[in-house]
Amino acid sequence: MFRTALRNVLAHKARLLMTVLAVMLGVAFVSGTLVFTDTLGNAFRSQSAKSYDDVAVAISARPSPEDATKTPGLSQQVLDKVAKLDGVASVTGRVDGFAGVADKDGKLIGAGWSNKGTNFAPGADGKDPAYDFTDGAGPTQDGQVALDKDTAAKGGYRVGDTVRVATNGPVRAFTLSGVFTTEDGAVNAGGSLILFDTDVAQKLYLKPGWYAEATVTAAKGADDAALADAIVPLLPDFGTAQTGKALADQQAKEIESGLGALNQVLLGFAAIALFVGVFLISNTFSMLVAQRTKELALLRAVGASRRQITRSVLIEALLVGLVASAVGYALGIGLAAGLRSGMSAFGMKVPDGPLVLGATPVLAALAVGVIITMVAAYLPGRRAAKIPPVAAMGSVHAAATVKSLVLRNSIGGLITAIGAVLIFLGASEAGDTGRMLVGGGAFCALVGVIILIPLLSRPVIALLKPVLRGFGVAGKLAGQNAVRNPRRTGATASALAIGLTLVTGLSVLGATVGTALDKATVDQIRADYMVTMADGAGPGLDGSALAALRKAPGVTAVSPQQAGYFEIKGDFRSVSGVTPGDVEKVLNLKTVDGDLGSLARGEVAVADTTAKKQGYEVGDALPVVYGDKKKGTLTVGAVYEESAFTSPFLLDSKLLDAHEEKPYLPQIFVRMDGGESAANEKALVDALGNNPAMTVMDKQDVRDAFGGPINMMLNIMYGLLAMALIIAVLGVVNTLAMSVFERQQEIGMLRAIGLDRRRVKRMVRLEAVVISVFGAVVGIGLGSFLGWAVGETFKSSLPNYALVLPWDRIGIFLVLAGLVGVLAALWPARSAARLNMLAAIKAE
Repeated sequence: MFRTALRNVLAHKARLLMTVLAVMLGVAFVSGTLVFTDTLGNAFRSQSAKSYDDVAVAISARPSPEDATKTPGLSQQVLDKVAKLDGVASVTGRVDGFAGVADKDGKLIGAGWSNKGTNFAPGADGKDPAYDFTDGAGPTQDGQVALDKDTAAKGGYRVGDTVRVATNGPVRAFTLSGVFTTEDGAVNAGGSLILFDTDVAQKLYLKPGWYAEATVTAAKGADDAALADAIVPLLPDFGTAQTGKALADQQAKEIESGLGALNQVLLGFAAIALFVGVFLISNTFSMLVAQRTKELALLRAVGASRRQITRSVLIEALLVGLVASAVGYALGIGLAAGLRSGMSAFGMKVPDGPLVLGATPVLAALAVGVIITMVAAYLPGRRAAKIPPVAAMGSVHAAATVKSLVLRNSIGGLITAIGAVLIFLGASEAGDTGRMLVGGGAFCALVGVIILIPLLSRPVIALLKPVLRGFGVAGKLAGQNAVRNPRRTGATASALAIGLTLVTGLSVLGATVGTALDKATVDQIRADYMVTMADGAGPGLDGSALAALRKAPGVTAVSPQQAGYFEIKGDFRSVSGVTPGDVEKVLNLKTVDGDLGSLARGEVAVADTTAKKQGYEVGDALPVVYGDKKKGTLTVGAVYEESAFTSPFLLDSKLLDAHEEKPYLPQIFVRMDGGESAANEKALVDALGNNPAMTVMDKQDVRDAFGGPINMMLNIMYGLLAMALIIAVLGVVNTLAMSVFERQQEIGMLRAIGLDRRRVKRMVRLEAVVISVFGAVVGIGLGSFLGWAVGETFKSSLPNYALVLPWDRIGIFLVLAGLVGVLAALWPARSAARLNMLAAIKAE
């Protein structure tokens, strides 16, 4: 039987090629993911260990806002005491924060969140061990900075050039004193690192004479853990001391955890691709078995047992799986290398290191490829074993009857009903519980619909018959061929249905959430512009930016959204500092009770949801404790509808300023005479000193900023699901190719009675389009239902939520499904049209 299986594999190389491709793509996804994450993990762990090579103990002292008023960090006196401990060779204090550098066009180099500034801390030899200078030297006075090598190259800067550096305040010009290399995480994340003289850095980020962190190098023979224990008593209460090795190990665990999450996501999509591949594999073996009915019956007649027949089919699957696994693993290595290069191309610096080819990806590739193929081939193998010997004297091809589908349809209907019930229950339950129910119901519904898909093929395809009649005889034959074998049509359409269910569900969810966010954001802004730090850079805008905007020409109203807090009965409450009189002009705040003008009298406005929950009414007196621990009493002057751009409490920013050392300004809203225009935007940019770290956003920019992450997520999901859709396309190609081979005699007869080659091609193409559109309709319908259900689980936490069906995308999906059918039919249609009619008529 092994020789028989091997002969069959070699005899059907072309027909098994698509199966090999499907398995190969899924295996490549799995093995590529494992190799990629292993390689990244190894590179980052090596980099982490290297960055702490010379660190015996790392000290950190980042106080809470309350503690910072008294002790902002590590004083020089504390560092001096640490330096005097036995076993300490040196102590280096560090202070850091946001700093960005502009390129020659005035644009910020790197993403704002990964742009960092810190101090250059030279030792007795004039060198800072954390940085290796390739040109020039470190900054030693005010007016000098040094840049990391990558940032200097991106900006085209050389030693001696003038560099514009942005923090959260006005832009300053510095002279470039040197260029260095570093293992700092900010640079490795694609950002930038700027070194200042220590005094300058302390003034920028903390206070003169204070540090946020320090590194300790040990004398020869000293024990790092003992040093850390000795240092802890010298630190403020909020200070910590860890050995360099402990920090390296901690970072390694964090890296492993982060990559583990990435691993799970990528492997999840690989599982979807393989799940789709199961239908292609099962369909292929089912058709091969059907085409070999006479051969298998003869084997039974000469003494082969049912078990041997099943084993023969499984051996074929094993051979196919082994070949696909080997090729898929090799392709996965290439995919891993490509992903690493792709990250670098998008500005994400990946540490150097070799590709890690461990045993796990190899074993996973073999296990996945072989097991998936054999599982998919098992049912066709069982059906092959049931072929009676007498079939050797009958027809080669036996079409499935409607009666044979009764049990299948009953099981499918039951599973689908269970899935629908779970989905409806989940949709009525908010939170994680509801989403888990919807997830379980989605799985059951998907499985149930896949089982029912042969039954659904006849009524759904019947709806397309009026369209097919417009293509004449070819269209009529295509419609009949599509429903001739419901099992085959269903299995082929299932692959597309699964992919489009997920794609449509994501699209519905994305469109619904995007529209809700749009209403919750842009609809609440009356300002023409919103000013923020670029890409989440830095600790918010500086007060000087607010003053500069108020002086800009054409400005009619300006209000910050100053984030602060106070305590009410021991509970911390977030509060927004705003400009009375102007806030109503820049934000669409609807008053429920009272008057927002009361803010100018030092009263407080409360969001309606908070007021209802806490029982606050206009006129109530609220005893508060501010951030500086000073007490006060605020009168509720207004209750307003909750806004996405403010905290639950509104206060005059001047009143809030009196209790904060440094105000935190995430956004500033500006309204201008003449509304949005290029001239007005330029006036604001000029007023801010053309600061590359600050962004002036109009309403469309705000819309893009809030909707951008959703669209990016959808695009990533579409890209990952593309693998499953490619496998689905292969399934259509394979089914049509084998169907053409199976119907050679029929096609020869059609040619003989006058159906020309052009109409034969059209018949096969239309059949492919019908099957593809059928799968798309099922997938779009189920996906829209699941998108609605998932959205219902969190609509209570998203104001203005309402289901939105993205008809434009749904239309595109249907058109693409039809295009998939046309493309998938190119080779099978050409093969059918080129058949020799006389040879085809006598074919068995």
